[in-house]
Amino acid sequence: MSNITEPPLPTAPAEPAPARRREIVSWSLWDFGSNAYNTVILSFVFSVYVTTGVAANEDRGQQVFANMQTVAGILVALLAPAVGAWADRVKNRRLMLAVTTLFVIACVAALWFVRPEDSYLYLGAALIAAAGVFQEIANVFYYAMLSLISTKDNIGRISGTAWALGYLGGVICLVVALFGFVQNGLGLPEDDAVNYRGIALFCALWLLVMSLPVFFLGPNASDAKPGRLTPVTAYREVFHEIAELWRSRRSTLHFLVASAVYRDGLGAVFAFAGVIAASAYGFSPEEVIIFGLAANAIAALGTWALGRADDRFGPKRVVMFSLVAMVIAGVIIIVFNHTLVFWVAGLFIASLVGAVQSASRTLLARAVPSTEQNAIFGLYATVGRAVTFLSPALVALFTWIGGVRWGILGIVVTLLLGLVLFLPLRIPGVTHRD
Repeated sequence: MSNITEPPLPTAPAEPAPARRREIVSWSLWDFGSNAYNTVILSFVFSVYVTTGVAANEDRGQQVFANMQTVAGILVALLAPAVGAWADRVKNRRLMLAVTTLFVIACVAALWFVRPEDSYLYLGAALIAAAGVFQEIANVFYYAMLSLISTKDNIGRISGTAWALGYLGGVICLVVALFGFVQNGLGLPEDDAVNYRGIALFCALWLLVMSLPVFFLGPNASDAKPGRLTPVTAYREVFHEIAELWRSRRSTLHFLVASAVYRDGLGAVFAFAGVIAASAYGFSPEEVIIFGLAANAIAALGTWALGRADDRFGPKRVVMFSLVAMVIAGVIIIVFNHTLVFWVAGLFIASLVGAVQSASRTLLARAVPSTEQNAIFGLYATVGRAVTFLSPALVALFTWIGGVRWGILGIVVTLLLGLVLFLPLRIPGVTHRD
């Protein structure tokens, strides 16, 4: 990728009028609600029920679940850019977000029908994967709303606060799921796993309630691209957009590739934290859950704080600082094989994950004209999916070489590679604070 500074975009969007507080609050609440899927359904609770309680054995459960997630990733890579290109022609962005979010809610609610029998394994794994596909597509519309409710002076704060609220929502849902359903504080029938299946209905309700404000009060675009698209012309426009980025806005394409690599490492932090804690440091199931709760809570605080640093110092500096700090902390965990070191350094890494994600979406929102943001965020999702194999493959490689604890090195290498790709990035007026 070229590190030559490019001239400012002649089509840069004009400074929007200040958003009404209700638009900002309603937009942020969607983040607060959506993490119920990421934390409870996908990461810590319901996926474990499907792969261990529904499947005939854990190996079969993991294999089916992984295959469904692979299919989901391919679908997102194929659908997201075309959907984004089409959505740029629609002014009613909140309607687009509402439709895709309702599909997420429907898939999550349908998990209630997944009984603890192996014949329901494919249904459970497929519903979780389908919810993930719709969640990723909903993110395209959600991220594109950011420029409609912010200015260059507060975009980092708004994005960071919403992302922090997402972590907080995940903590609340995880606590309710653990004590209310898994440990059955609500006193639900345990026959036929009713208490576990009830988690799906709780998460679906949480998603719906927290999403309603943005459905009715969220921002809509004041302008849109002219014309209509067919599926064929939508993909043609996607390839044209990539070619145009290469010719005239190579720095944006540079960012899409670099961020895809380090975002894969960020995803691995939470995906493998529990496994490493249990396998390498002997954490009990309760200790793993406590570690997960602490990681989500401190991630919320870190994202909130660095969202303000984004506005003051610019998103590039936030991403650079966070990635460097995470790499150093990861090396410390590997070198000093001690449970206390894992706790302290692991939580420090968790505090920076959301900050990098938030700063990445503000950088892209700052760089792209409002009429193109759905399409570009569609590419953002697609390019990110294109390298999702990297971090897991490196984790598996280093685990094979040195054991479970050395799997951490796979995450560190992925983050370091993303940092190296990101460092030469130059987008005038975006990567540095004006």
